[in-house]
Amino acid sequence: MPTDDERRIIPDVPRGPLCEYRSRAKFNWKDFKLVLENSTLARIKYDVWRKLESEPLFTPVTSTLTADQQKERAAKQVNRVADLELAPAEVYSMDYKYRVRYLMSINEALHSVCPSMSVKIALGVGLFTNSLLAMGTERHSAVYNAAWNREIITCLAITEVSHGSNTKRCRTTATYDPKMQEFVINTPDFEAAKCWIGNLGKTASIALLFARMYTSDGDHGLQGFLVPIRDPKTLQPYPGVIVGDIGEKIGLNGIDNGFVMFNNYRIPRENLLNRTGDVTPEGVYECTFTEPGKILGAVLESFSAGRLGIMQESSNTLSHAAVIAARYAAIRKQFGPEREGPEQSIIEYQLHQWRIFPYLAAACILKVSVHALTDIYLETVQKSQAESNGFELLTQIVSEIHALVSSSKPLVTWTARDAIQESREACGGHGYLKAANLGELRNNHDPSCTYEGDNNVLGQQASNWLLRQWKGAKVESPVGTANFIERRDEILKNSFEAIVKSGCKVESPEFVTQCYEWLMCWLLQSTVDQVQLSSDNGADRFKARNDSQVYRARDLSRAYAEYYALLSFRSRCQRGDISEELKPVLHNVHCIYGMWCIDRHLASFYAGGFASGPPFADAIRATLLQACGQFKDAAVSVADALAPPDWVLNSVIAKSDGRLYENLQNQFMTNPGAMERASWWKDIIPTKMKSKL
Repeated sequence: MPTDDERRIIPDVPRGPLCEYRSRAKFNWKDFKLVLENSTLARIKYDVWRKLESEPLFTPVTSTLTADQQKERAAKQVNRVADLELAPAEVYSMDYKYRVRYLMSINEALHSVCPSMSVKIALGVGLFTNSLLAMGTERHSAVYNAAWNREIITCLAITEVSHGSNTKRCRTTATYDPKMQEFVINTPDFEAAKCWIGNLGKTASIALLFARMYTSDGDHGLQGFLVPIRDPKTLQPYPGVIVGDIGEKIGLNGIDNGFVMFNNYRIPRENLLNRTGDVTPEGVYECTFTEPGKILGAVLESFSAGRLGIMQESSNTLSHAAVIAARYAAIRKQFGPEREGPEQSIIEYQLHQWRIFPYLAAACILKVSVHALTDIYLETVQKSQAESNGFELLTQIVSEIHALVSSSKPLVTWTARDAIQESREACGGHGYLKAANLGELRNNHDPSCTYEGDNNVLGQQASNWLLRQWKGAKVESPVGTANFIERRDEILKNSFEAIVKSGCKVESPEFVTQCYEWLMCWLLQSTVDQVQLSSDNGADRFKARNDSQVYRARDLSRAYAEYYALLSFRSRCQRGDISEELKPVLHNVHCIYGMWCIDRHLASFYAGGFASGPPFADAIRATLLQACGQFKDAAVSVADALAPPDWVLNSVIAKSDGRLYENLQNQFMTNPGAMERASWWKDIIPTKMKSKL
């Protein structure tokens, strides 16, 4: 049970029209919030929001700024955040897990206020320094410290115009010149130009560049280099560097995404990031790993932290969209049982509940699972750093973490994407207002489905790991997420009818778990069978694997992420700090999300013979609708538990006071120029009318 001090961290909500539904909840919404997020992390975020609320530079804008104005604003916000010193000095002397978790929480709070600003910081400070720490050595400490202290603006240059996901085929080259003891960086043509590099367009002075390294003894594949781009005092590019901004985007225009090309551009030998291998002054490459294939994997492992950051931000975006939809639905009234009688809130309608409640439940489930996965990752990295064989220890568990991240990042970002659109439509015309903030959420979230790993490509990496566990002599799952494979024969004999006959209730977590374990075993077996069939018909390994994605491996990856999310939430709900009054609503949340997800996989359950005839589908859908109906009285309080302060949510239709129409009236009436005659009024008077004047 949370203490009163922990509850006081969370501001109270004002009284108003939403209190009608708040009074129906049979639990303390602050206690619910502290199940989703521990009090330490909640305190960090509220402290950040309180500080930013009094800063004019962070006041929400009421009209659309130009792309250049957005870049300027985000850059100034980055500098102001550095001045505010949001993390106390003692945080930096704490252990790795505490320090990184603290900084991640700050970034979550910043992202809720201004996504462009937080991404700039995440790229230029977090991801850059993490990558430098993973790939560099002591000789790069000066650049590391300067980036960490915000003394320089940095970026990571990986993606090229013609290659993104397939990083191994990037074509920017770094050729070693032993006479000068320098690397010569070249861009062979425009297709090899580095592009979409955040912070590079206007502001970065140094890049962590990935290029193919050549020495006298051959091609050593993709390596990391520190490459100065601009003079940090003038921001003018150095000779031999062509750098620019790629132009306006759909959203996140506060980030100056750029492109860069190099023409015989020289950097010192020491700028090679040499943790995995180094080049002697004479030009001999000395590799730390005996297997060259492990080099890139070890280097790119540092990017898992970036993907976890995206998942944290996206789970918050999902929460914001669901909060807006739920609060609006509780206040908005349309129709009623009697033609001339009182209207009822649209939250009372089953169709509306079915549309928005699964996203409210998903926000709870995914927030908990992302938190759990982040803990596993940070604990693993911290343990590896404490051992002398850091990389080797990390690789013992990194494959499973990579599979979890590679499946969960698509699940979280796609769910947030869909939640925003459904919420926009569920809020009707008012949801289309810029002031509703759903449009901004949509545009700023959309790239999360692509950057730091395209979702569909990431999913294939997760399914490949699962297939290796299925086909291997032994299941290697240190985290335990694939241990079910050891019981494959028993699981595949299961069926809906057998589970129900055993006394397991459809709405129970046990039922959901058994369904998912069968589903994943069947998808694994059918994927293996499909690959074998393609191979038997003459397809090479590459084509056979690609032709097994649709309806098989792709669905497997999503099911695995959902399974992990549900297990994580269930585990959280079984801890001793859960009060009796919270258990029914937590069970309700698990049931809604579990049934909703199973409903999306119905075709696979029938195709694999787990069920036949209507009973299974009828049971899943009836249970989902019943759970949504039970959730109605808790929905607003759950939304309160997920919501940030009003100024951060920044939605005129979802303020915590519930005064929907008063807030809309104020928005309409105070909109700049709302009731003024247009300055261009003379230009649009109909021609025939002008002739009569």
